[in-house]
Amino acid sequence: MEYLEQIQQLNTMLLAEMPEYQSQTEGFPAGLPSQRRLLRSLMNVRPPMPLKREFLAVQDELLSAERDSKGVVDGAALPAVNGHSPIAVWKGDITRLKVDAIVDADNSALLGCFCPCHGCIDNAIHSAAGLQLRDECNQIMEAQGHPEPTGLAKLTKGYNLPARYVLHTVGPIVQGCVTARDREELASCYRSCLELVAEHGLESIAFCCISTGEFHFPNQEAAEIAVKTVTDFFQQDTSIKRVIFNVFKDIDETIYRCILGAD
Repeated sequence: MEYLEQIQQLNTMLLAEMPEYQSQTEGFPAGLPSQRRLLRSLMNVRPPMPLKREFLAVQDELLSAERDSKGVVDGAALPAVNGHSPIAVWKGDITRLKVDAIVDADNSALLGCFCPCHGCIDNAIHSAAGLQLRDECNQIMEAQGHPEPTGLAKLTKGYNLPARYVLHTVGPIVQGCVTARDREELASCYRSCLELVAEHGLESIAFCCISTGEFHFPNQEAAEIAVKTVTDFFQQDTSIKRVIFNVFKDIDETIYRCILGAD
């Protein structure tokens, strides 16, 4: 089946599940970019519900091909900062990283972003992993029975991502000046992820810039907390051999390299 045909088939199946969107998609452009954007939008808004085997077979084939087309980046091959540290800094799309676990900055519902084609990392990770990720998160949250507290972490499979697992953590939302509680909760996000990775005997983790951007934590201070928490964690025996600070903006790359004393 051709790429466009796969996309159109997935759109048809999703619209059959969610007929309330049929009228909104009538007359939607039939070209490849528009149909792919429609697919991502429908995947984003689809609530947790049983996943059909036929849908998953086509979805997984499509997302796997897109993953390979984007190019997988081997986290183990990234140069360490200063050549001797277990820490690396990499600017790029976190959904391309082949590591044991990547970190997703979530909201307290822990179900991924429902805003069609939103630019947040939560949307990007769920869109690249596939709908199984939302389904597994939903199972976790139904069993938990309450919203996810700030500063903790949950572990799920990575599905169609190069990463084996996804760590889900809810960072603090800064309102006005940064408080001592904001700082401790952000440090707790990093610490909880590291502890969970070590608990499962995993060796590599890639962190996004938790709580910056829409959660308004200042980039410089957030990076300082992230680096301190990670370096403190390495003072104990751990299975973790590589931590990657994944950044998307030039300013964040500059900040992390400066803090870490990059040459």
